[in-house]
Amino acid sequence: MYLCTMTAQEHDKIIDLIKREVVLSIGCTEPMAVSLCVAKACETLGEKPEKIEVALSANIFKNAMGVGIPNSGMTGLPIAIALGVVAGKSEYGLEVLRDVDKEAVERAKALLASTEPIITIADESNGILYIKVVVTAGEKIAEVVISGSHTNFSSVKKDGIEVASNEVVGGAVAEVEEVELSLRKVYDFAEEVELEKIEFIGETAQRNVAAAELSFTGNYGHGLGAMLHSGMAKNIFGDTLFTNILAHTSGACDARMSGAMVPVMSNSGSGNQGISATVPVAIFALANDVPREKMLRALVLSHLTVIYIKQSLGRLSALCGCVVAATGSACGITRLMGGGYEEVSGAVKNMAANLTGMICDGAKPSCSLKVTSGVATAVLSATLAMHNRVTTPLEGIIENNVDNCIRNLTEIGRNGMVETDRLILKIMTSKE
Repeated sequence: MYLCTMTAQEHDKIIDLIKREVVLSIGCTEPMAVSLCVAKACETLGEKPEKIEVALSANIFKNAMGVGIPNSGMTGLPIAIALGVVAGKSEYGLEVLRDVDKEAVERAKALLASTEPIITIADESNGILYIKVVVTAGEKIAEVVISGSHTNFSSVKKDGIEVASNEVVGGAVAEVEEVELSLRKVYDFAEEVELEKIEFIGETAQRNVAAAELSFTGNYGHGLGAMLHSGMAKNIFGDTLFTNILAHTSGACDARMSGAMVPVMSNSGSGNQGISATVPVAIFALANDVPREKMLRALVLSHLTVIYIKQSLGRLSALCGCVVAATGSACGITRLMGGGYEEVSGAVKNMAANLTGMICDGAKPSCSLKVTSGVATAVLSATLAMHNRVTTPLEGIIENNVDNCIRNLTEIGRNGMVETDRLILKIMTSKE
């Protein structure tokens, strides 16, 4: 029998890690990180800029092109940049545009009419997650760089002099000792940690399910969640728990990708990952009257599994983050079904055997389709694992050791799909 040897100190390190990676965000995290960097640059400059230059890593650029910007009714980078100038507050972190209203949108439009920002793609040597904003007014100049994570100001300069570095904002835990995780450690932590130490994870269910409920009341994105929630769609797909899980998960994504002013709890820098790790588990728990403690532990299992996988995959890649996040929810749902570590491992293997290779072609309203595909596979993977149906080492990238399966998945996304990422960006930026 496996005996866990984690100490209370190790538990606390993992809790700090979760608190760093699971944070509130309004809007898609990539354009919000750009707005955040712009807001910080303007605050550092101390006056309205006459010139705005923005250099972005290809993955940031890709994920900021096609999503709605909160409360603006507009899409893409220029309005995200302009709103960062006129209404952004860096102290809000990824909620940087929390104060945007109609008047701010009009001021942003006027700014774009007079001062069009210069947007370029940064050299690959700067890393996958990189934003550099340079703003000038007369002889004054401010330069701010975000790198490594969406809320980390790695460099802040005013008139060529560095005034700050490695400053994390937005309520995230700044100094976190990295923890070497395995699926076994993730599972045992979720089972053993004191309940009062993980009560905070309940906010993910509250916030992200609320975003789903909002989506059913309006016209957001492609309306996939609302459609699945409607009577007509239920005549096709059935009025089942499975349909309800898909409707709520895709609905939350619909609202977020279309620019609804609704905060969601993100995971590892992605709101869609936060939604996919949370909503399926929460809806399954609510439908089955699962005790709160069991739901919270399943949510921790889901979120920490995502964090674990992203440790080796990286925050941004050519591999769709829905695969990673849905793998977390497959673990959480398996646990709620009564599965133990072996069944949870089986669910991970089933996920890796199915969705590996789904490309990320930028953040956009149709992400709700990919989220739904991932979550549908998560439920199927959990159900198969509970019936002792698990993909074997004879199949594709699957190995007996579940952690090796995860490494194979992330190796494909991190290294194997680099050229795929370049081609995706080329296609996206050369469409007629």
